[in-house]
Amino acid sequence: MYQKLTPKQKALTINLDPTIYGTFAEIGAGQETVRHFFRAGGASGTIAKAMSAYDKDFSDAIYGKEVKNRYVTQNRLRKMLRYEVALIEERISRENNPNRKFFSYANTVTTINFDKTVKGHGWVGIRFQVKENEDYNEIVIHVKFKENDATLQQETLGNLGVNLIFGAFNYYDNPRRLIESLYDDVATDNLEIDMIDFSGPAFAYVDNRLMSLQLVKNGMTDAVIFNSEGNNMLPADILYKKNIFAVRGSFRPVTKVNIDMLKNGMDMFLKDALCTHEETELLIEITISNLRADGDIDERDFLDRVDVLGKLGYTVIISNFSEYYRLIDYFASYTNGNIGVAMGVNNLLMVFDEKYYKNLSGGILEAFGKFFRNGMRVYLYPYKDPETHQLLDSSTLKVEENLKELYKYFKLNNRIVDIASYNPEFLEIYSRDILRKIASNIKGWENQLPEGVAEMIKERGMFGYKEEFSLKQFS
Repeated sequence: MYQKLTPKQKALTINLDPTIYGTFAEIGAGQETVRHFFRAGGASGTIAKAMSAYDKDFSDAIYGKEVKNRYVTQNRLRKMLRYEVALIEERISRENNPNRKFFSYANTVTTINFDKTVKGHGWVGIRFQVKENEDYNEIVIHVKFKENDATLQQETLGNLGVNLIFGAFNYYDNPRRLIESLYDDVATDNLEIDMIDFSGPAFAYVDNRLMSLQLVKNGMTDAVIFNSEGNNMLPADILYKKNIFAVRGSFRPVTKVNIDMLKNGMDMFLKDALCTHEETELLIEITISNLRADGDIDERDFLDRVDVLGKLGYTVIISNFSEYYRLIDYFASYTNGNIGVAMGVNNLLMVFDEKYYKNLSGGILEAFGKFFRNGMRVYLYPYKDPETHQLLDSSTLKVEENLKELYKYFKLNNRIVDIASYNPEFLEIYSRDILRKIASNIKGWENQLPEGVAEMIKERGMFGYKEEFSLKQFS
């Protein structure tokens, strides 16, 4: 466990290091970060320049105009970081300043509005060197403010900025510790970090998807999203004003059942919502509780699942939402569009299990008010019992006696609908059997997975797969 320093102690430590030298450019919430360094003392050898190009025209004159006049963006932040570093390199002679590691810190944020209807958010980042002659590294994060007072948000932003600068120079070789240190003297109740991105030579070994996973594990955010290329995405950029169709599962491994459910459910959703693929975001969700199913999270297993889904072209969301209603609540915070969820019979039975809602004052009724909000619809994929061979769908599944009428209400009002088109052959596919066969080197599971997935599992030794060697190979 590392020793936590106060913002003042961290700022002073940086100031007393003669090799660290850089600029501060803060837009939108005052100069809260650099204030710590001025007050700590010894800042003359650290701070090259501190500025706040608050006026848009003046800011444009320095960094250039932004598309659609949006200034609180990742693109704006990276422009600021790179522009300021370029100025240092241009104006400060390396010959006269040997052994100095240059940096630029920047933020562009908007705090809570006067009516307190928009809490505020922003981008914070640092571009820095680990060694004098090395290329620059960047750490960029997106934050969402939770406090209801602009002054408090400014103070939180200042503490976060100090933590980021200190962490960049002291924990660059341990990104997990760096992420944890961002909340030193910052409460998770006051600030959410929902995206982080590491780049540069110091982070060549870092997989940003694992860093995103740390945000959810540590309670810094409830969900993170990355696209099929494995790039971290800002949830607001992906979900804002979109129709959303989601499928939750373990995907260990992804099977033809999963794809059949997803594709046929999506087709029904597009027809029901009268929308197009371009207007709709399709998300594959894996919950933290699912990743912890066998104990602590196996990061290799996590990456294996995500890599397979990425290969198939899907966008993945990792969430902290054990209950479905929390997932829908999350989506609704970004969009007023249509929301649909595809699920199997077993998952729907869990939705109708009252034990999951004991923490809600309104119990299952409160949960259903959030789950079935704004026309949200469940697309139910049938299940074939492997022992009785009985087919279960919305008409044949049974909920608890006291919930039957409630279930009928949602079914009669088309809030729960059966996926009408499905491949009956796929109902004989069970992921647990596939996993058992993979781990035991039993053949015959390959054709139950989407094209290319079996080869990927074998090449990378996923899910306990081991190549079978014969003695002839060594003769």
